[in-house]
Amino acid sequence: MADAFSALRARDEASVMRTYGRYPLAVSRAQGSRLFDLDGREYVDLLAGIAVCNLGHCHPEVTEAIRRQAGELVHVSNLFFQREQVELAERLLATCHCGKAFFCNSGAEANEGAIKLARRFMREVRGREAFEIITLTGSFHGRTLATLTATGQDKIKQGFAPLPEGFVTVPWGDLAAVQNAIRPETAGVLIEVIQGEGGVNPLPKEYVSGLATLCRERGILFMIDEIQSGMCRTGKFWAFQHYGVTPDMFTCAKALANGLPMGALLATDEVAAGFAPGSHATTFGGTPLVSAAASTVVEVMVRERIDDRAKRVGDYAMGLFEDLRQTYPDKIVGVRGMGLMIGIELAFPGQAVWRELLDRGFVLNLTQDKVLRLLPPLTIPREDLSRFASALGAVLGAL
Repeated sequence: MADAFSALRARDEASVMRTYGRYPLAVSRAQGSRLFDLDGREYVDLLAGIAVCNLGHCHPEVTEAIRRQAGELVHVSNLFFQREQVELAERLLATCHCGKAFFCNSGAEANEGAIKLARRFMREVRGREAFEIITLTGSFHGRTLATLTATGQDKIKQGFAPLPEGFVTVPWGDLAAVQNAIRPETAGVLIEVIQGEGGVNPLPKEYVSGLATLCRERGILFMIDEIQSGMCRTGKFWAFQHYGVTPDMFTCAKALANGLPMGALLATDEVAAGFAPGSHATTFGGTPLVSAAASTVVEVMVRERIDDRAKRVGDYAMGLFEDLRQTYPDKIVGVRGMGLMIGIELAFPGQAVWRELLDRGFVLNLTQDKVLRLLPPLTIPREDLSRFASALGAVLGAL
């Protein structure tokens, strides 16, 4: 099958724009926490499509919901009332403090919606010409022009100037820097409480609490990006629930429909009033097909307390990795994260370690050059994590 992979790779390179640094792997099928390549070789999936398949690959209830809905109604547009979309909104809103939802197709689009809502709410409801959004260094909010400008990483902005106005990035963890950046034009602060692409960095609790208080005192919006950290990933349904704060709005996407493209913007009733008919829209957002899948995802997560499982299994995994850190203090700088959103920071560039783990049958991600990022299905067996820890120990021991 090596020839089959080589042929597929050549066809890809000939026909698809070169925007991805692809892994040397073609996945032919998947089930639960397992991936299978063209040869049928089995891999333990510790990436879940980048925090997307939180219920595992081809979850039977989600698969059945997709099959059933595909035979009834796939798309009619948002000009019509849709039962599946309303049922999803009700289930999703029951997990948090927000009162209204807007459905779209991706995390970047959800964050675009949040930026637009913040600006329009300030102008139309508060009567203020406030449009600026404050973000943090190390953050990642998307690849559209607005969301990459909001992102606090210069490397993803290269080649795209001129960038849109209206964004200010301040140092991570510095509350005084946020306070000093607020001015009459400021509409809100947008953060990830756990920065994923930035290296799996949880923000300190006192810092997040301070941000929430500062936003209230200064009359600006407190906005949270839950695109990677949401949907039970961190041991609570939403990561901000670890911090005891209630954002004015927050976004989610990746795991919402367990593999089908979907994003959502959730806001309080007060802030949602910033939108009016015709002010924001999307053709494919919240179609009956994707809404039915997402509604099933939320139902399963709530019924089976997937957030609790993510915490228990995550604590177990963190213990394994902390043992490795103590065994190899010169090779592992630190282990951090929440639930099953875990970063293992190496003391050196990790490409060779990542590649050796892939060769041993473990699919994971390397971010910020040195951080092994684990985002496995939340249904992953503990044994898979034990096997991975043993493999990582063997790889580090052989260095």
